[in-house]
Amino acid sequence: MSDELAQNLVEVEQQLARFRNATLTHFVNGAAYAGESGESFTNASPIDNSVTGLVAAGSAADIDVACRAAADAFPAWRAMAGEARRDLLHRIADAVEANAREIALVESYDTGQALRFMSKAAVRGAENFRFFADRAPGAQDGLSLPAAEHLNFSLRQPIGPVGVITPWNTPFMLSTWKIAPALAAGCTVVHKPAEWSPYSAALLVEIMHDAGLPAGVMNTVQGLGEEAGKALTEHPDIKAVAFVGESVTGSHIMRQGAATLKRVHFELGGKNPVVVFEDADLERALDAVVFMIYSLNGERCTSSSRLLIQGSVKEEFLQKLAARVDQLKVGHPLDPATEVGPLIHPRHLDKVCSYFDLAREEGAAVAVGGGRASVAAGAVEGGNFVTPTLFTDASNHMRIAQEEIFGPVLTAISFQDEAEAVALANGVDYGLAGYVWTGDSGRAIRMAQALDVGMVWVNSENNRHLPTPFGGMKASGIGRDGGDYSFDFYMETKNVCIAAGTHGIPQLGNG
Repeated sequence: MSDELAQNLVEVEQQLARFRNATLTHFVNGAAYAGESGESFTNASPIDNSVTGLVAAGSAADIDVACRAAADAFPAWRAMAGEARRDLLHRIADAVEANAREIALVESYDTGQALRFMSKAAVRGAENFRFFADRAPGAQDGLSLPAAEHLNFSLRQPIGPVGVITPWNTPFMLSTWKIAPALAAGCTVVHKPAEWSPYSAALLVEIMHDAGLPAGVMNTVQGLGEEAGKALTEHPDIKAVAFVGESVTGSHIMRQGAATLKRVHFELGGKNPVVVFEDADLERALDAVVFMIYSLNGERCTSSSRLLIQGSVKEEFLQKLAARVDQLKVGHPLDPATEVGPLIHPRHLDKVCSYFDLAREEGAAVAVGGGRASVAAGAVEGGNFVTPTLFTDASNHMRIAQEEIFGPVLTAISFQDEAEAVALANGVDYGLAGYVWTGDSGRAIRMAQALDVGMVWVNSENNRHLPTPFGGMKASGIGRDGGDYSFDFYMETKNVCIAAGTHGIPQLGNG
């Protein structure tokens, strides 16, 4: 065990003591809230599946308490000047950065994500708060739309209390990505984090409250999706639901919110292609291909899980790729040297592993990996570790090429020309992201236009620019995040028409 890992383990145990010694409660109306039922569920670390503590299992009654708190807090929060909301969100960002070390260690231990990636979670979360904080003063601004005898102008107003349901992969950053624009817009929030990663959400709401956020503006209810999540999506006080997660769950939420005509924003699954042409900078492409599927344990919606490689360079590229995949360091997520940690939960581990046998049955080759990682390979006894895996000789009709595996597993498919590359890339139900590697600027433009995805990166890995739209097509989602696109979801646009008093008004019943 390295000195850094030993020190990290000491620190995380100190931070986890509060979770081990008492049931983790909800946080509603500015204070810890035990809940109505007294029910709880067990949380375990994916590192070795040891129990870390008990978590309050939110009920429909608990969701109701939180939603009423958000509704009560909404008028005052909406009325607060945008400049005041800006200053408060900046204080929250400062507090997030001040707690960056604790957030990183707790989230790494709770999710299995390597510390080298989670160390940036707080920084990115703080950036989200700062970015939307600076837009809060102008969030209500609209357009001047004059006509001949009327003046039209538009303005925006917050939609009301909103529900935010976030996933277990990079939960802290994704929570701030949804919550920060909602608060900047003037909405109040009820947050239901994923039950497999509850701790960083508890840290976030406490940090926000300690930074001065008024009671009821931000409320967190822990619990299972089947009960707490469902109750949140059905609650009449909640005007919109922002959800990040699986496509199937998104369809359930849409049905559940239909009775109250809720606005929905979905960031769902992906089976994203990375298309590598023969004229690309193949060394840079190789770096990006490896990073975009094996970082974060492959547990992210924008991972490039399908490699479409042109036949003329297939053998050379796949040989180098296999060597890189074989050298990836699997290990304890708190070890700074670790590149791939354990998967989030035994159920997810079983799902990912089921594709190993399926690939062989479908006729693909398992070039690297294809099994659970052993202790000798860096795994911790009893943890949810798999070997980073590369499938080759695959075709697009195979399930390994169609279904979101959501693990450190890459499926390689070859193509001959640009038209075939487009057909393969678009030949899935998903449409979140696409990555194109080519030295031909004309081809880059054509591919970007032809791919049925919400986002395209050319000659780059996923590089996030906060003002740009983030979201997908087809089964990958509804709506866009980022910049003013987030305000379009959290706010209603209103038009005001004022007459100059000179136009003729039609008359009825005047003889």
